[in-house]
Amino acid sequence: MKQEHLKGKRVTVFGLGVNEGGVGTIEFLEQSGVKSIIVTDVKKKTELESSLKKLERYKNITYILGQHRSEDFIHTDLVIKNPGIPWTNEYIKLALANKVPVEMDSSLFFSFCKNKIIGVTGTRGKTTTASMIAHILEKSGIPVVRVGISQTPVLGLLSKIKPGDVVVFELSSWRLSALGRIRQSPPVAVFTNLYPDHLNYYRNLSAYERDKRYIYEFQKKSGILIANQSLDTVTLHPSPGETLRFSSEPIDGDGAFFREGTAIACRDGEETVLFERDDIRIPGMHNAMNALAAALVAFTFGIPTAKISSALKTFSGIPHRLEPVLEKDGVIFYNDTAATSPEGTIAALRSFDRPLVLIAGGSDKRLVFGNLAQEMLDRAKAVILLPGSATESLLREIRSRNAGAALPFHLEEAGGMEEAVGLARAAAAEGDIVLLSPGAASFGLFKNEFDRGEQFRKAVSLL
Repeated sequence: MKQEHLKGKRVTVFGLGVNEGGVGTIEFLEQSGVKSIIVTDVKKKTELESSLKKLERYKNITYILGQHRSEDFIHTDLVIKNPGIPWTNEYIKLALANKVPVEMDSSLFFSFCKNKIIGVTGTRGKTTTASMIAHILEKSGIPVVRVGISQTPVLGLLSKIKPGDVVVFELSSWRLSALGRIRQSPPVAVFTNLYPDHLNYYRNLSAYERDKRYIYEFQKKSGILIANQSLDTVTLHPSPGETLRFSSEPIDGDGAFFREGTAIACRDGEETVLFERDDIRIPGMHNAMNALAAALVAFTFGIPTAKISSALKTFSGIPHRLEPVLEKDGVIFYNDTAATSPEGTIAALRSFDRPLVLIAGGSDKRLVFGNLAQEMLDRAKAVILLPGSATESLLREIRSRNAGAALPFHLEEAGGMEEAVGLARAAAAEGDIVLLSPGAASFGLFKNEFDRGEQFRKAVSLL
């Protein structure tokens, strides 16, 4: 498909959403000269107010809110679905059964964009890694367009891309599923890691893993895959192009690794020092691994290692990921709301050597909380739990692993974020860290994980 094919067409946008993605898609369609747009969302007008306000100037949009209608998926030329809507949805199946093509913002972007794309995926670390890559390239004089990183839009950025720009695209498993359907992968792919996640969306871990593999499965022989050494899926399903591994320990073959705190690249048997771990300003071994993957990308671009090291020294992190919010009375408050799975919170807990007061819990995605419960028992000084189905699972695991003994940490449950922050502050002493790192989804109590982080910031500011 080419962009001019959209001109004069009738398009159904399935899921406007409260973030910028749906707005960017509609603005792109307007710029492409579509004839009419139907926007359908089960959310009501009041819930979508911020998105609707941004679209007030467009007059050829029909809004179907609070419901979906079959005719909007049959009598249309194209359906563009929100990433969070599964391909098994009844309306998606209805459109396909009536030979109406279904796309996502990611598949349209890859169809229309002719610039070099660096794609980044993984259960944890993809946002930080993508941001680090973009930062290093920019500091080295390479023009970059960030796409899909955190809450940045996708299709709305197409018109801003100039010849010579490099696109750094954060790709969730959902967006990768659309690339699988058009059999495309980015020429440079980064696969940070793979843990169980989104099992409320996928029928099993294998289905989730399958979508993740689309980050490299359709690469050409000239493609480059930069993959975590621990990824068995890459060994079982190798890339058509070159694979470079990265690891916290020395490896055999080409890639990058740490040796006594020094990051080293190895290619064709020759070792090159990339940077020192002390160059990284953000805490945690997981962030050191993110930096290693990002540096390896830059190395393949031919960027001098001095520039790679210099750029990493100026990367101060991104919002909602081990983000320092405030220091008050010797207590430092960190916002790690983007830790929406147990592995994310485990990594956060291992990033500090000071006493920790943890705010955790929320909604379940059919994940297993045993390892996180053990990490809390081993590391936490106090734990404040937010309400939700994941919290119930976490409490069961904590009690089971503690075998009826007195808990080694202070435990309380809070009804909301402001109460949780107040309880955490009361449990903390000078020299402690208060860490919001939920290890669970946010739905039910918050609009999304970013709203959860913003509420944490606000509650902390009121102390």
